[in-house]
Amino acid sequence: MSLIKSISGIRGTIGGKAGDGLTPIDIVKFASAYGAWVLEKTNNPKVIIGRDARLSGEMVSGLVSATLQGMGIDVIDLGLSTTPTVEFAVPLEKAGGGIILTASHNPVQWNALKLLNDKGEFISDAEGKDILEKAEKEDFTFADVKKLGSYSQINDYIERHIQHVLELELVDVEAIKARNFKVVVDAVNSTGGIAVPMLLRALGVTEIEEMYCKPDGHFPHNPEPLPENLRDICLKLERGSYDLGIVVDPDVDRLAFINEDGSTFGEEYTLVAVADYVLSKNPGNTVSNLSSTRALRDVTGKRGGVYTASAVGEVNVVNQMKAVDAVIGGEGNGGIIYPTSHYGRDALVGIGLFLTHLANFGKSISRLRATYPSYHISKNKIELTPEIDVDNILLEIKKKYKSHPINDIDGVKIEFEKEWVHLRKSNTEPIIRIYSESESQATAEHLAKKLIADIKEVVNASMI
Repeated sequence: MSLIKSISGIRGTIGGKAGDGLTPIDIVKFASAYGAWVLEKTNNPKVIIGRDARLSGEMVSGLVSATLQGMGIDVIDLGLSTTPTVEFAVPLEKAGGGIILTASHNPVQWNALKLLNDKGEFISDAEGKDILEKAEKEDFTFADVKKLGSYSQINDYIERHIQHVLELELVDVEAIKARNFKVVVDAVNSTGGIAVPMLLRALGVTEIEEMYCKPDGHFPHNPEPLPENLRDICLKLERGSYDLGIVVDPDVDRLAFINEDGSTFGEEYTLVAVADYVLSKNPGNTVSNLSSTRALRDVTGKRGGVYTASAVGEVNVVNQMKAVDAVIGGEGNGGIIYPTSHYGRDALVGIGLFLTHLANFGKSISRLRATYPSYHISKNKIELTPEIDVDNILLEIKKKYKSHPINDIDGVKIEFEKEWVHLRKSNTEPIIRIYSESESQATAEHLAKKLIADIKEVVNASMI
């Protein structure tokens, strides 16, 4: 069993003993700490909640709702929803915060509480630490019986969210409709199965092949939208006469596309393509995290803007976007953040912008992909054990490569002439991630293997 407490929320596997997994006791404890934080920060004790379709969602939702009510907080439950939909709803409902019940790309045995502030944005580092401290000290007080919070439901926020996408100036519904796209959707049997086909129909797409769009939480494959997990939809595109495939993760904040021939567009290039379109209409600056492709930097420079990198994590990307007044940004995992809409990764907004771009381009999606710089990222990881000193590993790697440009705002990123490698400890899983990029897949993989060997050498030396 695993339980990970971080500044962005609490994530764990369902079951086990309290403190080891995400048990009802842990859920209530952490929801109570968040509730206490909301009551301190706002005069409006109201919280929006929503969940993805994973099997534990209904149980977790009931516990969170009842706990917040017990704190004297009014709960508005969006039910089966998406992360960006909850983010979108928080300021519209003038709530003091929001909780999304989802473990995002993690497998079915995981669930999580992802925490939002009153702007519908992920809480800050300092706010997260405050909530963790409250949970640790059990620094919260429940309401008297006559001051309990209320519970209500709003069941049409996905529709409201979609209407918002349709009204975005850079989303051209008529252009999309005119292209008569034939689309395959893989929503991994979660809430994207509700939202994505609904959005496509609203955009005028009439031929939609739905794969794994029943929101019952039975994930048919690993839900992370990586190429090795998308064989079914790739095969359907390869064998059929479709224009593209659309893939989202369980909570619909990550977006990937499949080309008409069954090859992958590349989740790193979701942001690159959308940014290219946005910059063509509204020149400006861009931001992505340190683990994202340098293709965004290339596209931004070509359009006359300035690219900057942030630490990994949506809140870090958002903070950097605000600092440089970026017109578009996100993460290389297929996360699109479009400030004109809201400061959150939003696959629905991404679909509207991307399909408009593809419609105006007038050729196939594979031809569109070919217009962008071709980089290859190798994504690897090393499982952690308690005796491994991650900080020492990163320090030793920095020493070894001190002759190269190094960015250490988040782990260690080493720049080579045409390549880079980024090592960092995951915030959500007990692993070290090793991302490397080059113009050649073989070179990227070779670089990753070299750094993995370096890490093992450091670990072995520390065991002597």
